[in-house]
Amino acid sequence: MLTHVEQKELPYSAEQMFELVASVDKYEEFLPWCIKSRINERENDGAVFYADLIVGYKMFREKFSSCVLLDEPNEIYIEYLKGPLKNLKNKWVFTDRIGGGCIIDFSVEFEFRNKALQSLATMFFNEVVKRMTDSFEARAKDIYG
Repeated sequence: MLTHVEQKELPYSAEQMFELVASVDKYEEFLPWCIKSRINERENDGAVFYADLIVGYKMFREKFSSCVLLDEPNEIYIEYLKGPLKNLKNKWVFTDRIGGGCIIDFSVEFEFRNKALQSLATMFFNEVVKRMTDSFEARAKDIYG
C-alpha cells in the first residue's frame, strides 16, 4: 500500500480550506487528471455525501466512487467504495493558526487491485500527490487571493 502524509501552513482560514476541499463537484475545474466530478447523494444534513470522480490520462479512464464524511470545519474523511482500486483512504484536517491562516494535515493511502498498476503507481506516486496538493493550494489562491 502506498502512503503519503503531509502538513502545510497556508494563509487561508480552516473554514475556507474546508469549503474548498469539500466542494468535490468542482474538482473537475482544477484537479489534475480529473475529467468529471459529481456529488450523487447527501445524508445527515450534508455531513455525509457520496461522490464519483472520473480520472483520466491519455487512453486511461476510471471511475471512483467514495463516501465523504464532513466534520465542519475541521476534518474531511474520504472512504473508497468502488472502482479500480483495492483500497483508498484520504483524510484532511484543518486547524486555524493564531494570527491567521491554517495548518492542513493531509494523508492518503491507496492500493491498486492490479499488481502491475501498483508497481507503476509506485514510481509516480509522490509526483502525483504533490501535483494534486499543489492544485488545491493554487485553487485557494485563485478563490481567496
